[in-house]
Amino acid sequence: MSKKCYYQILQITKTASSGEIKKSYRKLAMKFHPDRNPDNPNAENKFKEASEAYEVLSDPQKRQAYDQFGHAGVDANSGQGGFGGESFDFGDIFGDIFGGGGRRGPQTGQDLQYEVILTLEEAVAGKSLDIRIPTKESCSSCSGSGAEAGSSVITCQTCQGSGQVRVQQGFFAVARTCPNCAGKGQIIKSPCKSCRGEGYKHSNKTLSVKIPAGVDNGDRIRVEGEGEAGEVGAPHGDLYVSIRVKEHAIFQRDDNTLYCELPLSFPTAALGGSIDVPTLGGKSALKIPAGTQSGQRFKMSGKGVKSVRSSRAGDMIVQVQIETPVKLTKEQKELLEQLKDSLTGKHHKQHSPKESSFFDNVKSFFTGDDKNSPWK
Repeated sequence: MSKKCYYQILQITKTASSGEIKKSYRKLAMKFHPDRNPDNPNAENKFKEASEAYEVLSDPQKRQAYDQFGHAGVDANSGQGGFGGESFDFGDIFGDIFGGGGRRGPQTGQDLQYEVILTLEEAVAGKSLDIRIPTKESCSSCSGSGAEAGSSVITCQTCQGSGQVRVQQGFFAVARTCPNCAGKGQIIKSPCKSCRGEGYKHSNKTLSVKIPAGVDNGDRIRVEGEGEAGEVGAPHGDLYVSIRVKEHAIFQRDDNTLYCELPLSFPTAALGGSIDVPTLGGKSALKIPAGTQSGQRFKMSGKGVKSVRSSRAGDMIVQVQIETPVKLTKEQKELLEQLKDSLTGKHHKQHSPKESSFFDNVKSFFTGDDKNSPWK
């Protein structure tokens, strides 16, 4: 039975580079590996085909022989020489895919996460605070080795200290974590009584953390080396402090800009004046021009926030909302009626230009004077 073309098996062209060959093989190996397809014998066959193709095409000399003579050029039983009983190392491939490739070094400790909830004022001004976090610290009794004082740590005989064993599957081998030493490469004969051989203890610690001025929602502060203890010979992990800022009763923040909604009385909006506006630095006077309309915005330069990523403070935007007076007394109602009469006379368009313009358009709409009117 004729063999399939190695290039077709790896789904590449004959001009494929060595990098493309390796990339394609890795993809197929991950897809059809027997460990991932225990109940699919067809997957195992495809995996073997891909491995055989990669073994040839990844070697420049074998690939040249295959390109010139086909399968006969690399077949050990053919008259073209082939490559006989040479062994091929898949370690670099399976090391990437399944974590093989030799014993790992001491592992760095796990990073820790901690959330801090701040008020807007605290986030803008910065703050120093103490936080208490659960952590794992190296056992002081055994200095993190996990072995009782005076006892020895021996090399694992199952993996010979590598932390891995190789399992033969057909003509290839797969590296797996050693079941005897759990990948550590060493066996503790007399475990430390204080930590029960783990090499660390669970504890709590209090840290003083400085929150820089200008932090915002979602910002993270990295405190190096304050995470969990690593294995013997490896550094601690880091602590990441996440910032969450509570909603404010007056201000809304968008990066460097603050927004504030300002209720304004009708007389002040009509006559104009000066009004004290709250800012994060205290009260600040804002000039209100006569005839101010509801929804109108005013910018107060430099009254916003100086974020951790900016060299200057932003602005504060004040949006006016004119408040209609409620619960009027009889006298107040009479005064408003007098004002209304004085405003609706012949100078009505001058006092209320928007209202007059709107109703002029409405009138034209219904009478048909407007060329765009649907009633025409």
